[in-house]
Order: sequence, then structure tokens, then C-alpha cells
Amino acid sequence: MPRASTRGVVFIHSTSTALCPHITWALESLLEAPVRIEWTKQPIAPGMVRGELSWAGEPGLGARIATALRGWEHLRYEVTEEPSPGCDGSRWSHTPDLGIHHTWTSAAGDAVVNEDRLRSALAVSKGDPEAFRTEMAELLGTAWDQELDPFRYAGEGATVRWLHRVS
Repeated sequence: MPRASTRGVVFIHSTSTALCPHITWALESLLEAPVRIEWTKQPIAPGMVRGELSWAGEPGLGARIATALRGWEHLRYEVTEEPSPGCDGSRWSHTPDLGIHHTWTSAAGDAVVNEDRLRSALAVSKGDPEAFRTEMAELLGTAWDQELDPFRYAGEGATVRWLHRVS
């Protein structure tokens, strides 16, 4: 029986040049293939660079990539994983100040909040509309989007490379 496959993208929105080889090595280890990322200047963060890499592999690889990159100083990134049979899509966003945020995603890339998380937000907010807005902002990753949006736009027009994990 063939393994399920999915694909995604690693967006390194900003990092120091000193971390570039370490990021490359981490990705090569997970993808079990050589990785070449075209590092370009990040216009809104002087002295920082950005890069991106498309990948293909088994479901769950996006989570392993996001975990491997987590916690490095001055690193802003996002990892996406497309939906696959039996698996929802996901996006992991990371900033040095906020840490990591995970959300499930629809086929269109929209954030999806499951029933249990909604029920929890309702329970925590205790009927207070402002508290509910705060809970929803957390669930949707609003703070991460606000911090990463300028870095996302600064990277428009970059090249994308596809890598497939060797099985």
C-alpha cells in the first residue's frame, strides 16, 4: 500500500545569515535530500535574509519541520502543510517574541477552528464579548499575522523550489 503524500512550503521570513547553514542542515535532515535555499535580503529587517522552500513528503512532516526550527533566536518563519487524505491542512507560524502558533487550514488556506476549541473559548469568555474576541484572536493567530504580515509582503516575487522527501 503506497504511503500518503502531501506538500507544503517553508517560509523563512527573516533570519541572520549565521543561521542559514543550520536551517539548511535541519531541513536536509528532515527531507533526507540536499536542500538549496536562495537567500535574499529581507528589505524590512536590515542585516537579515529570507528564503523559502517547497517540500513534498508524508503527512506530519510539516509539524516536524516547524518543531525543528522552533526557538532559534531572531528567526521568523511559517510552515504550511496541505490537506491530504485523512489529514487536515496546517500552518505553523513562529516569531521570536510570540513563539509558535499552530492552526488547521482549509483547502483555501483559511484558518479552521474546531468545535472543542470554540466551546473552550465560549467557556473561558463567560459571555463577555470582549473576552470572546480575545480568545478568538488567540485561536486565529491574529498576533502572529500582525507581526508576520510585513515580512510576508516583503518577500513577494521570490522563487520557489520543490523538494520531495526520499522514501
